[in-house]
Amino acid sequence: MQVIVTADIGGTHARFALARLDGGRVTSLSEPVTLQTAGYATFPNAWREFERRSGGEMPRDLVIAFAGPVGGEMLKLTNNPWQIRREQIRDELGLEKLTIVNDFAAVAHAVAMCEASELHHLCGPDVPLPDKGVISIIGPGTGLGVAALVRKASEPYEVVETEGGHIDFAPVDPLEDRLLVELRGRFRRVSVERIISGPGLANIYDLLGLVEGQKLTIRDERALWAAAIEGSDALAVQALERFCLSFGSICGDLALAHGAVAVVIGGGVGLLLKDKIGQSGFRDRFVAKGRFERRMSEIPVKLLANKEAGLFGAAVAFAQEHCRRAG
Repeated sequence: MQVIVTADIGGTHARFALARLDGGRVTSLSEPVTLQTAGYATFPNAWREFERRSGGEMPRDLVIAFAGPVGGEMLKLTNNPWQIRREQIRDELGLEKLTIVNDFAAVAHAVAMCEASELHHLCGPDVPLPDKGVISIIGPGTGLGVAALVRKASEPYEVVETEGGHIDFAPVDPLEDRLLVELRGRFRRVSVERIISGPGLANIYDLLGLVEGQKLTIRDERALWAAAIEGSDALAVQALERFCLSFGSICGDLALAHGAVAVVIGGGVGLLLKDKIGQSGFRDRFVAKGRFERRMSEIPVKLLANKEAGLFGAAVAFAQEHCRRAG
């Protein structure tokens, strides 16, 4: 039995837990501690707060699911000023083993090892995830995470880390044309995560207010999402419907690019959409790929209903890496 620290570091939150490993598998997670990244100048400061709240000395093995590229010595969060230097962190925290994976690679590891009951069916054939082929893992949060899970019938699975959330946004109707033009006035380049992410809903909401000549009454992102989900503001509801339409198009594009046999949606915003996607135009946009419409209609799309997917998946990645080395 081995205990490690698992951390899920995003643009908004830093989450920590203790994971128990046995025989190369994750057997349990402790209750997570969630911290605001804006409240701590550095990762070590957040680690020390987790250590203080846990009330005991931390294990010397750490895995981090990191919201940004993880190659090289210096790592920088895409949507937050935190920087992590591998060797500096290892030395400062007195670590023995340190593994860092992309945050959505961690979600892909979670999908690889999750129970079928954790997958909520959204559209396409209501069948289990195939045991062979590429599964696209996609999820909006502070940004838009994308990874690929490659399953092979008789070999260990592989996870491919990507920055697919930064591909160019491709509008498919006049309103999205207008959205692209407006966002080009604010950003040098408009990637898909400018629309499909937590902050992306506000970008859509702003455009709808402009087009319809309505005064915008909600300026806080959290309040906007609450109003959209609860249905308490008509313009917020319209923005969420448009969000789901664009999300369907983007998921379909990524599935085509990956040659995917299935799609799994993860991330914090994905969980908020659990009961909304099926009532929206997501499915129609997902399959609307011209000559590939039939193929798209045969792809199962599911939602990973696991709030701790990042922490669990990071621990799985640690176990996979070090058990393979030991083997």
